[in-house]
Amino acid sequence: MNVLVEALGHVFTVEVLLTILAASALGIVLGAIPGLTAVMGVALLVPITFFMDPVPAIAAIAALAAMAIFSGDIPGALLRIPGTPASAAYVEDAHAMTRAGRPERGLGLSMGAALTGGVIGILLLMFAAPLLARFATNFSSVEYFWLALLGLSCAAIVATGSALKGILSLLFGLWVSFIGIDEVAGQARYTFGSFELMGGVSFIPAMIGMFALTEIIRNASRKHPKREAPRMGPVFAGLWGNLVHRWRNLLRGGLTGAVVGALPGAGADIAAWVAYAVAKRRSKTPEKFGTGHDEGLIEAGAANNAALSAAWVPTLVFGIPGDSITAIVIGVLYLKGLEPGPIIFVKTPELVYAIFIAFLLANLLLLPLGWMVIRAARHLLRVPQSLLMPIVLAACMVGSFAINNTVFGVAIMLVFGFVGWFFEENDIPVAPAILGVVLGSMLEFNFVTSMLKSKGDPLIFVQRPIAVILCLLVIAIWAAPVIKWLRGRKAGGEQTT
Repeated sequence: MNVLVEALGHVFTVEVLLTILAASALGIVLGAIPGLTAVMGVALLVPITFFMDPVPAIAAIAALAAMAIFSGDIPGALLRIPGTPASAAYVEDAHAMTRAGRPERGLGLSMGAALTGGVIGILLLMFAAPLLARFATNFSSVEYFWLALLGLSCAAIVATGSALKGILSLLFGLWVSFIGIDEVAGQARYTFGSFELMGGVSFIPAMIGMFALTEIIRNASRKHPKREAPRMGPVFAGLWGNLVHRWRNLLRGGLTGAVVGALPGAGADIAAWVAYAVAKRRSKTPEKFGTGHDEGLIEAGAANNAALSAAWVPTLVFGIPGDSITAIVIGVLYLKGLEPGPIIFVKTPELVYAIFIAFLLANLLLLPLGWMVIRAARHLLRVPQSLLMPIVLAACMVGSFAINNTVFGVAIMLVFGFVGWFFEENDIPVAPAILGVVLGSMLEFNFVTSMLKSKGDPLIFVQRPIAVILCLLVIAIWAAPVIKWLRGRKAGGEQTT
């Protein structure tokens, strides 16, 4: 109890509270600009933390990340341009609500889901950190292979329309992920003599191109009637009733995000895709997904922030980064003289709980700051297309350039923009391709590593209990559509007879 009181004393100071507020405002701005992700915002914040004490420094990082993940939903809902990779999983549903004249509904649900998921993740972080971290450390390359394959299998569920076209899109994304130097053998592949391609294709410019530039090309190539901005209704009207009605999605999304986020290297992106796929699999109306349905949006939105919080579990308990953000956090902790690992709970437990409380405050700030930014965001829809699209294109170019400070990022965005436009013109879903780019390298690295460990024996993939469970989940996901097709064919045969 004394530790908690001391932690509250560390957080509830003018310096720390103002730092959390300023970092939250910065996170909302960065997350709303395509390409300027939470990871980039945290990286930009690191030099400033050199001059801060440990608690305000870590609190600033936590607040900025939590806000940036949510605000990435804003351009996704209004313009069909995900602000962060985690927003791409449910961008179609959020934008469909805007097209239906209900932008405040999609953004309000995103905000409520993010808040709830974040709180769930923080509570698990506070009370179950050792347990979850111990579970995560049991994962070897075999389990990570099945986890990556599970995420890719989710693409078969997320994709709408033809299953064959969904698989084609997924294979394209996997091929793109193999471009560059092989991490195991050190051999260059599919680089076509290009030095820039040695490092592979960065998925953030690719994502911006396939979503944002595709939207710009579509608007430029077709004549659209003058768009009237829909009225932005009260953000909180019916919001809590809808969230309570979907409490199962909220809880399941929060738990999914917490479990996936606690696995080192997984992060909010994978958590969002997995949660969206689970929501569609469990839904009674899966055909509505992608048309403005709230189940997937709520479940994946809750998983985003829950994973963001849970990624601190292996970071603080074992010193293993849970995602890119916590990898930066470990460096900041060392700079402040704090060594992440079990010893931090013994030497400075009050600082650890101060970080937890700061994270909780940052998520609670989603209500006032989220409401303000949602109310202000409606003015984006009033800007004429002829003015808005060049501004969006400029923002996309800045975001793509800023990834590695090279024009090659902009070139990647342009290429993938035209690829995305070609896909959509031929009814090929874009989401599986993006998922393939994100998870392809993880799948390959862990597969090759496992095979090297077993000296080529494939039975290594089913020799551990957790691996067997993940294997069965993957088989069930791929078997479900086949069984459904066989049943439909059998029913059709019985009707003809």
